[in-house]
Amino acid sequence: MSVEIEKEAKRQLEVIKRGAAEIIDEDELFEKLKESIGQGKPLKIKAGFDPTAPDLHLGHTVLIQKLKQFQDLGHEVYFLIGDFTGMIGDPTGKSETRKALSREEVERNAETYKQQIFKILDSKKTRVVYNSQWCSKLTAEDLIKLAASMTVARMLERDDFAKRFHANKPISIHEFLYPLLQGYDSVALHADVELGGTDQKFNLLVGRELQKRAGQRPQTVLMMPILEGLDGVNKMSKSLGNYVGITDEPNDMFGKLMSISDELMWRYYELLSDRSTEEIEEMKKAVFEGTLHPKKAKEMLAFEITARFHGTEAAKKAQEYFDEMFSKRVVPDEIETIEYPLSEPQVWICRLLKDIGFVKSTSEARRMIASNAVSVDGGKVTDQSFKLSKGDYVVKVGKKRIARVKLR
Repeated sequence: MSVEIEKEAKRQLEVIKRGAAEIIDEDELFEKLKESIGQGKPLKIKAGFDPTAPDLHLGHTVLIQKLKQFQDLGHEVYFLIGDFTGMIGDPTGKSETRKALSREEVERNAETYKQQIFKILDSKKTRVVYNSQWCSKLTAEDLIKLAASMTVARMLERDDFAKRFHANKPISIHEFLYPLLQGYDSVALHADVELGGTDQKFNLLVGRELQKRAGQRPQTVLMMPILEGLDGVNKMSKSLGNYVGITDEPNDMFGKLMSISDELMWRYYELLSDRSTEEIEEMKKAVFEGTLHPKKAKEMLAFEITARFHGTEAAKKAQEYFDEMFSKRVVPDEIETIEYPLSEPQVWICRLLKDIGFVKSTSEARRMIASNAVSVDGGKVTDQSFKLSKGDYVVKVGKKRIARVKLR
């Protein structure tokens, strides 16, 4: 029986490790999985999201996809909405104190999150919890005890706080409370595993420390990488315009996903797709051997993700729309082919347009992008920092300038 338990624990661990950037620690998680299987008791898996904006994008769903994998393995998923901590604002990666949100803004955003996450998670198997349930009950005495568990020196080990301190930029006392309250969430839930991005490492480890102090078994920390946006370089972000919102219209979602580079496509497959690792490796091999065109592989990814958020029928129509628009704009046998040697792994879209003679300057390229006049493989380019990697692309500017560009 123990052999079967160990075999199943190894299988689950391989699923959980897919795409993960770091696990603290893996051996500890393996032991927890064996105990869970042997006792028939699911692990408590926690991931927290502060409702600081009304809409989620695909970057946020990397964690939600991992939650779904835990859910499919039979574990208990807690989707924690940080309605209390959201009013403080996570200082992670911020160069200045964040503007505090009102209770009304947080509650409004939280409601939209609940509507969006169940496009991925099973609503019947997901426990949605709000950290105001326990944080709002903390007394002044409780907060003082919580604050006493961490030194200022330890807080200043955080890269963002350290940079602000040395740059003489203000750090508000309430910002020090954020990692403590996030860690306290783990104590309140008795979390076995907490998920977060690599930028959340400090906060996640505080949870382990506070659980130890509370006499609990410390949670395993599983960190997922930060998903690159459509440009393939910067973190997916609304402010950078390189995002795919999960509330985007089907045609826009499909078109945006078709605009990513062939190289970035595999990153999206690993972190966002429900396909098995074996399937993805087979597809990679087929593309490498020339039996599967990269565009077809990309279409399969765009279809899967669009169907996830809008349904199969909407995804079919979005693909038909893309094919129709693409075929109208492009007749492969009739357009010029341009060979473009890459001196670096990627080329900036504005530089490319200038070099192939589609615009006179990078400034003109920026203006064309701003006016929605630039497309790559039929998808509009909206991010002026967009870059392309090695591959074949149909590039169009305006109504007349079009070419198949081969980046080598």
